[in-house]
Amino acid sequence: MDFNFSQEQQQFADALRRWVDKDYSFEARQRIVHSASGVSDVAWNTLVELGMTALPVPAAQGGFSGNAVDMLLVMQELGRGLVVEPYFATVWGARFLQLAGNQHRRLEDVAKGALKLACALTEKHARHDLADIKTIASINGEGYRIDGTKTVVLHGGQAGALIVSARSAGTQRDTNGISLFVVAADTPGVVVKDYRTIDGQRAATVQFNHAAVPASALLSKLGGGWDLLEEAADYGVSLLCAEAVGAMDALFNATLDYLKTRRQFDAPIGSFQSLKHRMADMYGHLEQARSMAMLVAARMSCDAEARRRVASAAKVRIGQAAKFIGQQAVQLHGGMGVTDELPAAHYFKRLTMIELTLGDVDHHLERFTAQRGFQQHS
Repeated sequence: MDFNFSQEQQQFADALRRWVDKDYSFEARQRIVHSASGVSDVAWNTLVELGMTALPVPAAQGGFSGNAVDMLLVMQELGRGLVVEPYFATVWGARFLQLAGNQHRRLEDVAKGALKLACALTEKHARHDLADIKTIASINGEGYRIDGTKTVVLHGGQAGALIVSARSAGTQRDTNGISLFVVAADTPGVVVKDYRTIDGQRAATVQFNHAAVPASALLSKLGGGWDLLEEAADYGVSLLCAEAVGAMDALFNATLDYLKTRRQFDAPIGSFQSLKHRMADMYGHLEQARSMAMLVAARMSCDAEARRRVASAAKVRIGQAAKFIGQQAVQLHGGMGVTDELPAAHYFKRLTMIELTLGDVDHHLERFTAQRGFQQHS
């Protein structure tokens, strides 16, 4: 397998890195995080101008038909910059629209940057099980009515439309009977409560109180949305894995720079043998995580069984690496490693949130071992 990136892919990544270095410094990010909205329209418009919103959208809808490997480079750079704009939520939501195949106008709006999306899939009782759904979708005339509450909806308060999972049949944890809808955020009966998360991002609790949506809001056949939901969730995992690698890379380099400049006993502390060993261990975890992020991006187009297996394997290995690198970086920075003044603490917070998003290490380890291929060879 060729792991070299094309010239076009590298140009996308380089353009994004130049923007982050020039206009999205840590200090600039902190000002955005603590602003009233928690996001920046200027930064979003720059992402649009750079073609980032058009990248994953099919060419037929005005995009560049970028695949998961293209997105790997973009998400790595956003992870390095700790970018807080609603990019992940939007391109993840766009994946649902693309797989549904009947949302061309909305995809065109995503490509132009005119529509931000959020995925309202998780509920308070469900932890990481996306099939554990109490939100109900019932037939309402020629359309549907949605009732229920979704929690920790990433950038739900900034979205113009929400991808919503609801149960139209079956029992609470049954994968049959799940339907997916795209719901305009200003639909009567939709109540969004926006808040800031510990990593500086935004999330929301979204309530659906007799929210009426037209028949065209249905993304898959009624009650048959699980396969689409699972495929899109694995795509979201691949994006998060790439972002985590970017954040870990930046955190590793920041820690290395600190060890070169911080002095004790008239020598840089990086010259101490025990700290060299710890940095070597961090580097090993980072490179294994990088390899897994590349693997999961390359396997997104595989059959469902292989896709599930590699997505969960990557989420486990990268989650483990993120915890190890984050903890080591904080310790090597000393007491300053947990303060808001240094980027190290913010990288660790973001890595922690990524590990908890779309299933933590334990959840994906259980999912991986439940796959048929693992059982056959164990």
